[in-house]
This record gives sequence, structure tokens and C-alpha cells, in this order.
Amino acid sequence: MRVTGDGMTGGIPARSDGGPYPLHGGAVNSARRQPEHPPVGSVGPVGPQGGESSAPEQVGYRGPTACAAAGITYRQLDYWARTGLVEPTVRPAYGSGTQRLYSFRDVVVLKIVKRFLDTGVALQNIRTAVQHLRDRGFSDLERMTLMSDGATVYECTSPDQVVSLLQGGQGIFGIAVGVVWRDVENALSQLHGERVDTGETVVGHNPADELAARRNRAV
Repeated sequence: MRVTGDGMTGGIPARSDGGPYPLHGGAVNSARRQPEHPPVGSVGPVGPQGGESSAPEQVGYRGPTACAAAGITYRQLDYWARTGLVEPTVRPAYGSGTQRLYSFRDVVVLKIVKRFLDTGVALQNIRTAVQHLRDRGFSDLERMTLMSDGATVYECTSPDQVVSLLQGGQGIFGIAVGVVWRDVENALSQLHGERVDTGETVVGHNPADELAARRNRAV
């Protein structure tokens, strides 16, 4: 079923019992979201919803490292950055001689975009999913599953919501964001990062350490 701009699914009102939530029109169908999640706001380089610290990233990853962790080519990375699909939030390229720096979240999004493209999900729906992923807090991402029938992307935050989509024939393809998250963590822990403040190369930096520190500061 395809979700229209008024939040209807094939002429039937979208679910109001806690999801799953169709993502469409460049934003989440927030009118039917659970009350503990406010409507999506504007996207910025830092400060996601979800209660985590909005402190700037301490370690960034250059293009080749982001490609290796996300399983994409440098040509894809460059094209997605130039077209605004996935831009580096730590440091953009300001011209010749400057290096883009990607955050951990950026690399997770890159890997998810690659999986969606490989399964034929429409580019506009991928852009909507990217916007949604950037707006959500770290704790939200770890328990989120994105489902798609190729025409629409849905957010699921519980097994029951996944089953509901599967039974309705809508959830043909799914991405457990938490699994992608851990895959990227493991990959980056074996690659080189760069300290944002000093430019020093960091070997074997585990993003999980920094994310844990952010959660502790938020408590």
C-alpha cells in the first residue's frame, strides 16, 4: 500500500494504535506518532532528539574509512554528498585540499542507504528515511526497524509492528537499525579515525565508548 500525503494507506486511515509509522513527504507522519516522541524538527549537525548529549563529535572519519565501514564506493560517497542525500556532519569539504569528516551516525546512515538502494527502494523515500534517522536520538535508532515494500518506508519499534506489516503484505524488506549500528561499530573499531580538535589520527577507536559517554552525560 502507498501512503498518500494525508496519511491514508490505500484509502484506509493510518494506524493510530502505536504504529507502524509510514514515513512520507520528507517527514514522519507525526500526527499519529506516540505522544512521547514530539514531531520532527529541523535537522542540524548535532543535537538529535532522544535525550542524548548534543556535544560535538570528538572523532570523525574520512571518506575512505566511511566507505570501508559502510560497504560503498568512494564514487557513491562523493555523489551522495554532492546531491545532499548523505552529507558529512562533522566537516564538509570546503574545496580542494579539504577532507570531509563523517560522524558515526553518518556512517550508519550511509550503510542503510546502500541497503535500500540495493533493494530498489525509491530515492525520494530513501531521502525521507535519511531525514528521519538524523532527527531521532541514539536510543531510538538502536531499537528501530525500517520496513519497506519498495514504495513506502515504515518505522517499526516493536516486533508486533513488524508482524503487522508482514501480515498486511507491506513489509517485504526490513533493516534492523541496531544490527547495522553494531556492524558499523565493529568495522570502525578496526579502522582509523581523526580527532576533530587536533587532527590527530586515532587507531582502533571504538565509537561505542564515545556513545556511552554521551549517554552518561545525559543522565
